[in-house]
Amino acid sequence: MKMQPKSAGVNMENCTEDELKDIKYMRAAINQAKKAFALGEVPIGCVIVYEDKIIGRGYNRRNTDKTPLAHAEITAIRKAGKVIKDWRLEGCKLYVTLEPCQMCAGAIVQARIPEVVMAAENPKAGCAGSVMNILNNPDFNHQVVVKKGVLEEECSKLLKDFFIELRARNKAEKEQKGNL
Repeated sequence: MKMQPKSAGVNMENCTEDELKDIKYMRAAINQAKKAFALGEVPIGCVIVYEDKIIGRGYNRRNTDKTPLAHAEITAIRKAGKVIKDWRLEGCKLYVTLEPCQMCAGAIVQARIPEVVMAAENPKAGCAGSVMNILNNPDFNHQVVVKKGVLEEECSKLLKDFFIELRARNKAEKEQKGNL
């Protein structure tokens, strides 16, 4: 059974050119998250932009690929590095629908990505300031500029809808097993 997300709107009146770009690329990240949603994966999506062009895309595939490494950011970083033929993603901007976890934040620092734009905060595992701040740790040799809240409501709703549907599906499966 494919899961289908619901969408939310955003008012783009009075946005600057940079804000409009952030919305455009966050929408691309949301499209990636919707691919994860359709697979029954937690809907997290990511795109990496270089010179106003998307060079890396990724979405959560942990259950599908049976690996804890299949996070949206990791996939997008790998793809972007192949496109520019370098592990250093200097000059790139990463857009992600949920605040990066510790693994992804570490990969962002290692890839030397200078800027991250994120939608929703992650109060359980966020490492751009919610739980800890790996992206701006002064002890590391690279710090990242972080912009929070771009299309936050839409991304939070996507996550909420996913977990409501997942709980309902799990409950129905449990009830069906009880009737056998």
